[in-house]
Amino acid sequence: MKKLQIITAVGLLGLVACKQEPKASADNSSETVTEMMAETTADLPKTYAEISIKEGGEWVGRKYEGGDKFVNVDSLTVPASHTDHSYYIRYEGPGWESNKIGYRLYLDWRNAIDIFGKLKEDMILDQVGQDNFDSYHEMSDWGADILKAGKSLGVGSLARFYEGATVHFNEVDSTKAKVANYADHSAVDIAYYGWQTPEVKTDLSSELSIKPDSRLTKHHFVTSEPVEGLCTGIVKFEGIDLIKKQSEDGKWACIATWGEQSLVPDKLGMVVFYQTDEVDRIQDSEFDHLIIFKPTTEPITYYLAGAWEKEPGGITSAEEFDTWLNETLSELSK
Repeated sequence: MKKLQIITAVGLLGLVACKQEPKASADNSSETVTEMMAETTADLPKTYAEISIKEGGEWVGRKYEGGDKFVNVDSLTVPASHTDHSYYIRYEGPGWESNKIGYRLYLDWRNAIDIFGKLKEDMILDQVGQDNFDSYHEMSDWGADILKAGKSLGVGSLARFYEGATVHFNEVDSTKAKVANYADHSAVDIAYYGWQTPEVKTDLSSELSIKPDSRLTKHHFVTSEPVEGLCTGIVKFEGIDLIKKQSEDGKWACIATWGEQSLVPDKLGMVVFYQTDEVDRIQDSEFDHLIIFKPTTEPITYYLAGAWEKEPGGITSAEEFDTWLNETLSELSK
């Protein structure tokens, strides 16, 4: 219908032009159509966030069985029965994307952030996992899930480092999530109520947001109680070195990795940018390179990102990745 309306509109414009300006060239009409198409392309969204649940089935223990379709919702209180591979939430949690890259967060005890590598700039998340629960692990025309998170944090999610081990969100009273899409960004908000780890129980409010033309996810969070060992980080892979950098003014720093570490396999860069005055130390755990935050009840902000070599105009070498890290540190310090 939209195509028909545009064609009709162009046709009418052409008739009016013929009556008013009989000598107008065909080139002018071509320019008009080109301008209209450019304006339409410019209006397409460059960010998107969603959460989608199965309907029509029922809970059998910890799994959701049956159901004939996934339905997008603006908010969700996670059912008490839900855990990993419950087959209730499409691709297991909320997703958010820009025209460069996509992410998802496992909305269960793992709480890891995974990466969707994109082969095109279109918004694609509403297609992911519709045909089969985990079909996104296979390369398609839009791309695929390209990171193996396993028991790690993935890239840039939260956990607690306690007595040499990473404690995830195994014990939580309840979890609520909501998504929102605006003209200049998309966001996922998650509220964890009563997150219990050794000797501390806290509420944690988290906002993940992404802007057009950016790989960066901004992660802004706050806890109701100070938590010793609260951390974020990047999954470790054998043979992949850790990169550490700092801005010239010392206010921002990052940990990053680069190399053949995607599921494809091919080259993938991952990074977490953090404010140095909010961080206690950098430390490795069994599965992750960790950033340990200072205990506080004040809000903390950091950025996470993936950079896949096959994204449109992607970073394809260690040198290019290094340049992008330096440029981003400079931008954050302004």
